[in-house]
Amino acid sequence: MSIELKQVTKRFGDTTAVDRVSFTVAEGELVALLGPSGGGKTTVLRMIAGLEMPTSGDVIIRGQRMNDVPVQQRNIGFVFQSYALFKTMSVADNIMFGLKIKKWKKSDIATRVEELLELFGLQGLGRRYPHQLSGGQRQRVAIARALAPKPSVLLLDEPFGAVDAKIRQELRDWLVRLHDELSVTTVFVTHDQEEAMEVSNRIVIFSRGQLEQIGTPREVYEEPASEFVARFIGVMNVLDLTVRDGMARVGELNFPAHGVEEGRVMRIGFRPYSVQISANPGEHRYKAHLKHVYFLGVLLRLELEMADGLVIRSRITKEEFSRLRLEKDAGVSFQIREYRVLARDGEHLAPEVSAVYPVTSYAEGI
Repeated sequence: MSIELKQVTKRFGDTTAVDRVSFTVAEGELVALLGPSGGGKTTVLRMIAGLEMPTSGDVIIRGQRMNDVPVQQRNIGFVFQSYALFKTMSVADNIMFGLKIKKWKKSDIATRVEELLELFGLQGLGRRYPHQLSGGQRQRVAIARALAPKPSVLLLDEPFGAVDAKIRQELRDWLVRLHDELSVTTVFVTHDQEEAMEVSNRIVIFSRGQLEQIGTPREVYEEPASEFVARFIGVMNVLDLTVRDGMARVGELNFPAHGVEEGRVMRIGFRPYSVQISANPGEHRYKAHLKHVYFLGVLLRLELEMADGLVIRSRITKEEFSRLRLEKDAGVSFQIREYRVLARDGEHLAPEVSAVYPVTSYAEGI
């Protein structure tokens, strides 16, 4: 295992920034630390780097406990959001800086710099200075500098946050290709859900200093472990329903209660793509009117308002929207093809309870 955190806690005075966090990163894996501001993800990254020391617990890198090992001895490459390039040094001098500190031979330094300039698509730019580069080029130089000494682990703190949307997308694609080629164990911090889903092998999700869930992009999207994850990753309809006569109900909607006692509030969630719509008000069980249509390019986001004011969000392709001949403010019908029971605050659901339930599992009950 390349990186392992065991019950790591970090306190700043009376504030607990990270609370008993444990997870592992395999050799050659690319893992995203994802969460809102203040969630603890950057503090975790800084403890792996050695820029912060844990209050309790252990940080282990390649089998060695690192709690008391200074940052200079951890063989880690760290890239900051702000690039942190030396403004008075050329691109080549920035890249070779760490190699000089480590006392590499001049011939080896020159060879390594040329390798990285070619690998990072920076040929011919070695003599330029940071202010003469684009934002994307500066970020590539920062990553090249971090990788120059051949670290065992590469850490990236919001690596693409300082560039515009177009360059950010290009850098995401480039990072995936670079990782596939080099297979360096990489951990990067982001608050951008789409970025984490596109780039990483696995995602570690934080909230208020606690680890909410670890999984592949598909797992955290399709199998959220909590309401926080369900809402934070993508878009999800989340409803609180009251159990009456063996069914969980809110307004006209109802779902099986799965053994939940009478009168209890049950929370369910379903993705917008699970809402099937028809322009024929009589085709599906539930009726609504199409309140809003948001154009997102290939997809459209729809808001359906039921008679009691409950709003359900759906998402379909523009081709499907045209085929169905849907119109804003028109009457529609819909059904929910699948849903998931979600844990409420402080609850932990058994896997069989929090599974996805297809529409066929409750069709006879409604």
